Amino acid sequence: MLDEPAAPWSGEPPLATASGVSSASLRDDELVDAYSRTVTRVAQKVGPATAKIDVSRSRGGPRRPQRAEGGSGSGFVFTPDGFLITNSHVVHGSARTVVTLPGGEPQHARLVGDDPHTDLAVLSIGGHDLPYVAFGESKRLQVGSIAIAIGNPFGFGWTVTAGVVSALGRSLRTESGRLIDDVVQTDAALNPGNSGGPLVGSDSRVIGVNTAIFLRSQGICFAIAADTAQWIATTLLRAGHVRRGYLGVAAQTAPLPTRLVRHHGLREQTGAFVTSVEAGAPAARAGLRDGDIIVELAGRPIAGVDDLHRTLSEEPQSHPTEIRILRGPHLLPLKIHPTPDKRH
Repeated sequence: MLDEPAAPWSGEPPLATASGVSSASLRDDELVDAYSRTVTRVAQKVGPATAKIDVSRSRGGPRRPQRAEGGSGSGFVFTPDGFLITNSHVVHGSARTVVTLPGGEPQHARLVGDDPHTDLAVLSIGGHDLPYVAFGESKRLQVGSIAIAIGNPFGFGWTVTAGVVSALGRSLRTESGRLIDDVVQTDAALNPGNSGGPLVGSDSRVIGVNTAIFLRSQGICFAIAADTAQWIATTLLRAGHVRRGYLGVAAQTAPLPTRLVRHHGLREQTGAFVTSVEAGAPAARAGLRDGDIIVELAGRPIAGVDDLHRTLSEEPQSHPTEIRILRGPHLLPLKIHPTPDKRH
């Protein structure tokens, strides 16, 4: 009996090239080259607007002699006339702040405003037609998106690291003790001195302001989301400080079920998901619970944490107002009495 011929190969074998390298390998090389070109292009565009920030502080007291201490961090220009954003912890309490842009001379910077609660500050060096970086929309970010960090770690000069967005909606406690909501987690390597530098996407727009490293682990770093940073920067430019109402909740931006959006006629596709309620706070007195989703406050739609903070900063405080929440499938109106936020 004759052996039956082997079944024909139904797949597509790698095509061999003259050098013996498969087309699959070539495609991998092309992908790596495309990624490399993206990082290079972003670094070339954002790098000129990324600043080294050197600060000096006076330490001491009535019984101890004054002594000067120095520190450094990063920041970036976000307007062509010389306004920069950085971390509050980089410049807070500084007696002297000096900003150096790539290829430029050191310049004294003026503190425009400082918000320790979000670990953000705005500086001014003045100027015309300076290289600057535009803000992107962090609410459009997805886990896995390219994340490129630029800064000046250890004073070694401008450094670029690249990775991805590892997680969204994280919370981070600042030195003031306040929780920052909607923090971006990335595995783009950060080191001391990166603080205040930009975290940017593949379109060269800022998706976050680098702020912290999780010291007990590798590859876990955090950035203040661009939507929060842009709102804080605008507020500091206008008023020099951020006035807040206080509810006593921790929250994160979360998508709403489409069927509930349609059923209740909601104006946004996302809301502020309550992760915890502080005992005795205005939110607790109003009846909010963990797991509620805030969709409206004082008649304004709440698409997420930034909308919630923005509304609390703009609405009159110490007056009862209505808050609308989703609790399971039900849309509930509650009366809430925000108070001025006096925490430091």
